[in-house]
Amino acid sequence: MPQGQPSVVPQDGLTTRQRRNRPLVMVHTGTGKGKSTAAFGLALRAWNQGWPVGVFQFVKSAKWKVGEERALRVLGASGEGGSVAWHKMGEGWSWVQRDIAESEDAAREGWEQVKRDLSAETYRLYVLDEFAYPLHWGWIDTDEVVSVLRERPGTQHVVITGRNAPQPLLDFADLVTEMGKVKHPMDAGQKGQKGIEW
Repeated sequence: MPQGQPSVVPQDGLTTRQRRNRPLVMVHTGTGKGKSTAAFGLALRAWNQGWPVGVFQFVKSAKWKVGEERALRVLGASGEGGSVAWHKMGEGWSWVQRDIAESEDAAREGWEQVKRDLSAETYRLYVLDEFAYPLHWGWIDTDEVVSVLRERPGTQHVVITGRNAPQPLLDFADLVTEMGKVKHPMDAGQKGQKGIEW
């Protein structure tokens, strides 16, 4: 893709500008580290453009002090750039599932909120962090998600992160990035650390 030129120009009746400004669905999946981090990088770009940003965390615990959350909240409140809203889907819900039914309900409630916000065109960028997990676990119907995203109004961009993103979502998405693990400190018995994992 030299100088940002696409290798294919479809015969879709759209102008270059119309095609360029189409809203995207992006998926960051795979076993490697960096899926959420890349999505938060997109949120920074959106904030810089003055776009309202909505972050919906579907798996990480509401008790965790996530560095990106603090940074984006400060930026959103700065009066420069766009606004930032941060939603955590379940108090204390983390990788250790103590109450699966409660976690499933929280995920469904979170998806219902995303649907309401998409309908109202609340944000220009939606970060659905770790949303691939409730899809993979069957808590939320993937076909419904694809249908809602296909029919969303306006120019709302959506990025979804998490391992095991279902194939129908990958097929529908405009951009799919698979993060692959080559090597990780956990392979040598080292746990996550401040400033790197959170």
